[in-house]
Amino acid sequence: FLFFSLSLISGIFVSSFFYPKTLDFFYLFVVLVFVLICLFVFYKNKPVMLAGFCVLFFLFGIWLTESRFERMTNLDQNGKNFSGLVVVLREPQIKDRLQNVIVKSQSEKFMLTVPAFPEYAYQDKLKVDCTLEIPENKESTFDYRMYLAKDNIFYLCKSPKIEIVEKAQNNNFFGWVLNIKNKFKQNINELLPSPQSGLLTGLLLGGTGDLPQSVSDNFSRTGMTHIVAVSGYNVTIIAEYLILLGIFLGLWRNQAFWFAIFGIILFVFMVGFPSSAVRAGVMGTVLLWGMKNGRLGNSQNAIVFAAAVMLLINPLLLRWDIGFQLSFLATLGIVYFYPIIENHLIKEHKVGGLGEIIFLSISAQVFVIPIIMFNFEKLSLISPLANLLVLPIIPITMLIGFLAPLFQFFLPILAKVFAWIAYLLLKYEVEVINFLASLKFSSIEIKNFSWIGMIIWYALLIFIIYRTKAKKQKITKKTV
Repeated sequence: FLFFSLSLISGIFVSSFFYPKTLDFFYLFVVLVFVLICLFVFYKNKPVMLAGFCVLFFLFGIWLTESRFERMTNLDQNGKNFSGLVVVLREPQIKDRLQNVIVKSQSEKFMLTVPAFPEYAYQDKLKVDCTLEIPENKESTFDYRMYLAKDNIFYLCKSPKIEIVEKAQNNNFFGWVLNIKNKFKQNINELLPSPQSGLLTGLLLGGTGDLPQSVSDNFSRTGMTHIVAVSGYNVTIIAEYLILLGIFLGLWRNQAFWFAIFGIILFVFMVGFPSSAVRAGVMGTVLLWGMKNGRLGNSQNAIVFAAAVMLLINPLLLRWDIGFQLSFLATLGIVYFYPIIENHLIKEHKVGGLGEIIFLSISAQVFVIPIIMFNFEKLSLISPLANLLVLPIIPITMLIGFLAPLFQFFLPILAKVFAWIAYLLLKYEVEVINFLASLKFSSIEIKNFSWIGMIIWYALLIFIIYRTKAKKQKITKKTV
């Protein structure tokens, strides 16, 4: 499935970056017929069969993406008044005293931007009167319209008048999970002050929305946003704790595996399906499956599989979801670049412990730096040091920080003990990040970083990885 997954991703890539307008499907049909004829004639030739199916998956990737583009050419509600009942599709995102509410009527899905109060909730039924407008791009480097379109949101609801018709009952599984999540957040806020409560919420549930803006900016300047972005790092920690918990509860290792898988799925539900969490969840599941069957899953294959699954569901993620890009590139950096550092520095010079942490961070940063410079026009110089000082205590912070709000449900006295310990750890992390961000050289602005610069950067990385692998293969052959 590796070649087929890569072919699908390649088709989506070509369509996303080189064919921004709807293709003439006649040409795709001609190529499709030709490939099918070749498969029928040379069905006994394995290389031809493999190549033929790869082309089919490539064409399918193009068609999948183009079909989403075609939906955007038939927007006939722009400027029209809307009046009717809608349902809130997901938890509203609250930021800077405003909340973005995604709603759906019988025919359209659109977004409302309203004051933070009154708060709306998942599955609330609302009566809305507004004017539907197609989103406009106000920045040259950020395609806001496509950012919303990737989630099938094609209209904004301007000047809305809202009336709550029926509050959410939350009587389904997803509603039940969200109730637990919200109660968990409430317990965190009761036990810890800000910004420590916001950091713990980010570590456990993802996002910087509960952090004060100044602290959130400091996380960005120090390159530490990844610890509250539901990355593979967070999911790995959660999976390890769940397996240990399952074994502690008396489960066999195979049973503990299923326990961890269920926990990962539940976690992805709770955080609202961001790209990083879904990617980390899919990849983590594949790797755990490999471990369960006695063979460690191939990390490269797991990443490609995770990407193919997500893009099969939503091909627009590849170009218009920066979180998706950063998430996968950081993981690719760890999988492909870290072994080079490990072989040439860590093993030869016996670097361990904290040194491994800083090189792990560098490996991820090397692969995401071009995306950050292109989209955010800034580069963190202090990130390796920040990771070195903070990352080692994140796992214990997550464990103790999880136990505090958990015990708040049935043993509040013990919850306060865990909350006090968690506060000390969180206080240290916040102060370190604030201090490092205050340094003048913590980050620099990068202007006019172009596509050409990105291509050159990744071409050099591919060359370095290829040359390193080639040398390693030659050494292995000589040894044999």
